This record gives sequence, structure tokens and C-alpha cells, in this order.
Amino acid sequence: MKREIKTTKDGSKTLFINELNENYHSQHGALQEAEHVFIKNGLNLINNYEINILELGFGTGLNVLVTINEYLKTDKNHIINYFSLEKYPISEFEINDLAYFELFDNPELKNMYQKIHTSDWGKSIEIINGFNLTKIQCDFFELKTIDLPKINLVYYDCFGARVQPDLWEKPLFEIVSDKMDVHGLLTTYSSKGSVRRILEELNFKVEKKQGPPGKREMINAIKL
Repeated sequence: MKREIKTTKDGSKTLFINELNENYHSQHGALQEAEHVFIKNGLNLINNYEINILELGFGTGLNVLVTINEYLKTDKNHIINYFSLEKYPISEFEINDLAYFELFDNPELKNMYQKIHTSDWGKSIEIINGFNLTKIQCDFFELKTIDLPKINLVYYDCFGARVQPDLWEKPLFEIVSDKMDVHGLLTTYSSKGSVRRILEELNFKVEKKQGPPGKREMINAIKL
């Protein structure tokens, strides 16, 4: 489907799919949304020495970059293994035009941004010391057959239920849950009541949190 690049309210860019009338990120701010949902209410709540992150889906690579940016702020005495699923990778033109590294003060992120996008699919690549990225090109439901270490943190960042309702139903959440470690955290921008009920049925402790700009609530869920 045809995509176009749009600028969101915080100055960061996103992709827009005309046929679906759907943005990859919040129109209120792509960067603000990523940092609020997946860093403040995700990564910063995990204290493990080795953190295994699963992302659905890779999209523009913004969530990877904000995670690396946060990792660089630490003393880097821990390890992050980041696994990201994506069925339809974006083009080189889109990667260059989005230029997310320009959103950050750290000049190192330009090379890391390029490395994120040029790394081979299906291989574990060390982006920097202690941060390993594996991009997997597949349908999300194929996750069931993919061998992963136990996941400590899930970035559940699928397209919205209006355009892809099957991604917000019990079968996919069951697959994701099976990949997670006990006390693992799933964080998502969604606050749908149906999603909360599904996660509770799957033995998650669900907490509604303040949402990113433009959204009242979001969900954190801890696997029990």
C-alpha cells in the first residue's frame, strides 16, 4: 500500500497509509509517544542485567532508536537483546527522509540509525557494545514458530484495531504471552477494554496508565 511521510505535532515524522487512513505513530507526536509508552512505561521499569525485548512491529525503527538513546544514557553495564518483527519493511527512501537521528542531540545516533536499517534481516547484529538487534521479517502470527529467549519486555506496537482487529484479539496475545518470562512486562498505547480483559484472562496483572499526548490512557500488563 502507498505510504506518505507526514510531520507530527512534536516535529517528528511518521508514515501515513492512505488506503487505511492510518498513521504509523500518533499525529500528536511520534517521538513523544515512543518515549512515553515504551521507555518511560516500559524499558525504565525493567531492572534485569540482561533484557530481552520483543517488538511488534519494527515499522520505521523509531522504537529501536529511542531504546538505544536511553541505553546510551546509562552506565551500559547491562545487555539488551532486541527482537523486532515486521512483515513489510519500509524503503531506503523512507528511511533517509524520516531521518530520526536528527531528533536527538547525540551525533553517534546517525551511524546507529543507518546500522539499524541496513543490518541483515534474520541475523543478530551488535549495534553497539551491549545492544544486539535481530530484525525478523514475518507475519506476527509466525512468532509462534520462532525460537526466542524468554522475553522480559514487549513493545506491543501493532496498527490499531480499527484497521487490523485480529492483532488485538486473544490468539496473538496468547502467542506473545507464551514467549514471555514470568513477571515480564507488556506495554502498549492501547487502552481498549477488550484488550484489558484478554490480558487478564491470560493471567496478566493489568494497569491503566496515563497515555501519551493526545491519548488519555494506555496499558501496562505484567505476566503472573
